[in-house]
Amino acid sequence: MASSSMRKACFQCEDSKSVRFKNGWRLRSGHFAQLCDRCGSLYEEGRFCENFHSNDDGWRDCESCGKLVHCGCIASFHAYMLLDFGGVICMECSKINFIRARRRCLSPETQIGNGEPQGDAARRIQVDPQYWPRVTDLELQQISKEPNSIVIPLFEKLLSASDADQKLARLVIPKKCAEAFFPDISAPHGFPIKIQDTEGKEWEFHFRYWPNSSSKMYVLEGLKDYMVSVQWQAGDIVTFYRIEPIGKLVMGLRKTYAGPPPHEISA
Repeated sequence: MASSSMRKACFQCEDSKSVRFKNGWRLRSGHFAQLCDRCGSLYEEGRFCENFHSNDDGWRDCESCGKLVHCGCIASFHAYMLLDFGGVICMECSKINFIRARRRCLSPETQIGNGEPQGDAARRIQVDPQYWPRVTDLELQQISKEPNSIVIPLFEKLLSASDADQKLARLVIPKKCAEAFFPDISAPHGFPIKIQDTEGKEWEFHFRYWPNSSSKMYVLEGLKDYMVSVQWQAGDIVTFYRIEPIGKLVMGLRKTYAGPPPHEISA
């Protein structure tokens, strides 16, 4: 009886006979929805909502390619992004836009001074795919309208519950991103750093690191006023950019309005 009561069942179809189960989306408990082999494969292939939610509300056209995207569903939370000017764009188009933006940054027209590409491409390559920024050309144009400037998307991060805690008022910066895009830091106490928001307002934070075993954990502190200003909360996505040739860091926030409230995310 004990083994029967503990038998695993698919979160979607309730099949308990599957030989193996796959992780689906993260639940509020912090655990992943367990899916049978069939449902899990559909989820991995991006066809879950197409098969199970085709008659549900919430389908919208991608502003770039016109493909239907299911919004308002936790299973498709990572399949699209909201645009600042309204509408949605699917992840495939977002990635294409990002690749095009990077190619423009590496083109001969964007080289300055000693011939090195603006944005220091060698360091950008170190960004893990999960931190690739999903931005559109229009969003980049709206950040800086100076005719001779180029806005380079650096990285993005999904805010965890601890990132959104106003008592802590700090953001943990992924190690590779901090070392690739932020100023070099030689001591744990760090230094003040000025970062512009996407509206053009300049904020002063504090950049430092905490020794962590044989590694380092980089943090941006003193964010409380900014958090309140943009209604920063867990599940939102913060994106960092750099304006060249002046080298100014820019930080923007993408709210997660569509779909159910963001699930709990570990730090």
